[in-house]
Amino acid sequence: MKLGARMMKTGLAVGIALYFGHLIGFISPLLAAIAVVFSIQPSIYRSYQSIIEQLQGNIIGAMIAIIAVFTLGNDPFVVGFAIILVIGVTSTMKMNENTISLAVVAVIALMDATDQTFLYFAGSRLSSMILGILAAFIVNLVFLPPRYETRLFTKIDSATNDILQWLRVTTRQLSDEPALKYEITRIQDDMRWVDHTYLLYSEERTYFKGSRFSKGRKMVLFRQLITTTKKSFDVLKAFYRLDHKIEQIPEDFQDAVVQELDKLINAHEKLVLSLKGRIKRTHKQSLRRIEEPDIPLLVERLMHVYEESNNPDKLVFLPLASQLMEYHYQLERLKRLLKSYQNHHQGDFIQTSDK
Repeated sequence: MKLGARMMKTGLAVGIALYFGHLIGFISPLLAAIAVVFSIQPSIYRSYQSIIEQLQGNIIGAMIAIIAVFTLGNDPFVVGFAIILVIGVTSTMKMNENTISLAVVAVIALMDATDQTFLYFAGSRLSSMILGILAAFIVNLVFLPPRYETRLFTKIDSATNDILQWLRVTTRQLSDEPALKYEITRIQDDMRWVDHTYLLYSEERTYFKGSRFSKGRKMVLFRQLITTTKKSFDVLKAFYRLDHKIEQIPEDFQDAVVQELDKLINAHEKLVLSLKGRIKRTHKQSLRRIEEPDIPLLVERLMHVYEESNNPDKLVFLPLASQLMEYHYQLERLKRLLKSYQNHHQGDFIQTSDK
């Protein structure tokens, strides 16, 4: 079992909330622990948003609960009616599900039957929940802050390596079809994880002007890096779909596809290595010309093959030509963005985790 940072932070925040709840002498410190579970967030920015919203939701729930108790009592059906009102109000304010759930918990906790003075009882329970919200926010802020930049680039790097390796194998018709089918599904899941992590990374806030400019350029670079990786994945899927039909085109053209795609793959790998600071930024001009892929010429040759072929299924190769052109275009755009980034931030390389 792998213990993630969020699991550890949840346990730590629950422990802190329970400890201080007992230390202060709250009637129900368990409510503080419940509030922690609803309040832990994956990023500092979302944690800040959550604490504001959770406090608003709890205050709304407490106000409705107190008014309901003083006017209608705490009969079970009154509790149900109060919960309906709270859900209606918080939903109208477009609060998230965790906030609504915690507000409902607040209503149930405050409207519970008690022999104590109601206002003291309600105040103690509401304070317990606020303690849990604050404990979750402090733990999110101080302990194990997420490093989304490193995690994001590590996953992009890993997915890119997998895609490019499979491209090399598939274009030479050496891939095992069941294994490739499984890998395509797995890589699709990885790319969804990448999109989610990029969203979390984009939400992180910087507080210094220089850092904001650097973060902005990195976000643009990461977005293009993700787009280019997705386009390489589209090319892989196109080859996978054409695996049994690739033999319909002449062997000399098959060789040309392999050669040009190898150049494209090498260029992609070189850009990723350059972003990690593992490759020289300058190359000999003759070597650069040799490595430069000529995808437009390859697509032009493919169109020529179509014109000369009498095979009625020849149009099935058009999506491959389109994907190759798009991959080439996105790779060229990534090259320009990387050059601009390195001109402004020399020596600022993206690190990958060791895990």
